[in-house]
Amino acid sequence: MSRKRTSTDVTIFDVAEEAGVSYSTVSRVVNNKAYVKPTTREKVLKAMDRLGYRANIQARSLAGGHSSVIGLLVVDLATQYVGELVRGIDEVLAANKYELMLYTTHRRVTKEADYVNMMARGFADGLIIVLPRKPEAYLMSLRERQFPYVLLDQFGVDDSDLSVIAENFRGAYKATQHLIQLGHQRIGMITGWMDMASARQRLDGYHAALNDHGILPDPQLIYEGNFTQLCGRQGADYLLELSSPPTAFFASNDDSAVGVMEAARARGLIVPADLSVVGFDDIPLAKVLSPRLTTVKQPLTEMGNVAAQLLLDLIQDPDEVQQSIVLPTELVIRESTARLACDGIVRDDITWEIENGF
Repeated sequence: MSRKRTSTDVTIFDVAEEAGVSYSTVSRVVNNKAYVKPTTREKVLKAMDRLGYRANIQARSLAGGHSSVIGLLVVDLATQYVGELVRGIDEVLAANKYELMLYTTHRRVTKEADYVNMMARGFADGLIIVLPRKPEAYLMSLRERQFPYVLLDQFGVDDSDLSVIAENFRGAYKATQHLIQLGHQRIGMITGWMDMASARQRLDGYHAALNDHGILPDPQLIYEGNFTQLCGRQGADYLLELSSPPTAFFASNDDSAVGVMEAARARGLIVPADLSVVGFDDIPLAKVLSPRLTTVKQPLTEMGNVAAQLLLDLIQDPDEVQQSIVLPTELVIRESTARLACDGIVRDDITWEIENGF
């Protein structure tokens, strides 16, 4: 049974009793320290929420009501993509004497809204949300509270939502065009979550490149994925079973591309002699794979830098008009793509590219 006490009377010992943990564990959670299991941290945070301990957290904040803590919400910590973004965010926050409070949703949409609302009620001065799945569930509430936030690698749902993204459409276009220039026409596509703007833009870029080069898109060659290595492998297995399978793949991220390469090896196919593969992100792993992965480079660390600075600027001066930021992408050609064997005559697409401004 939860205690019915005023928030100003609640102590760290009350929270510990409510959560069934030691007071030192509560202290580590309050001060965002390491060595706390995610399940324990969540239990403590829920106990704080029930007892109204946020008033105490705010009371210890700096003059002006600031906690000098920035909340960061990510889907998980299992990918180098997230690691590079977090590294960029942390660089800027550390330089500005801010602490980072990190939460993971483990791809569960309901946790996303719960954590956002929790942090916005006194735990943090601002919030960075990476690849939100259903932001419409809580962004209106954040706007009404005038709580500072920035979306990272995802568009908002309102013109006032600040975001930092990369050129997804252009990057996907260049990746697909590269495969076309190598003679490939049956190009498989592994998408990401289609409720995310970045995944839709990459699919749009893939379609546009095919259309612009006179290749009719084949819906059979598109597999809806979720940005994971496992799904990349499953998608490649499915598409390679087609009566006329793809000779190349464009995957919406590098993790999915790794899954495609795994599927190829399991079938005795050699990349790139038998199957060309292009990814998206340019995570550190892309440079050390065998063969090294051709991919679209997102400036992940820079994206983290920019998102953190944009949020700090918004906290410092809420009335200053800020703009969402789009950073460029770049096709990095390595060893996982090659000209299609016996592909006949390939048109001069480089000339086409120059003429059309790509």
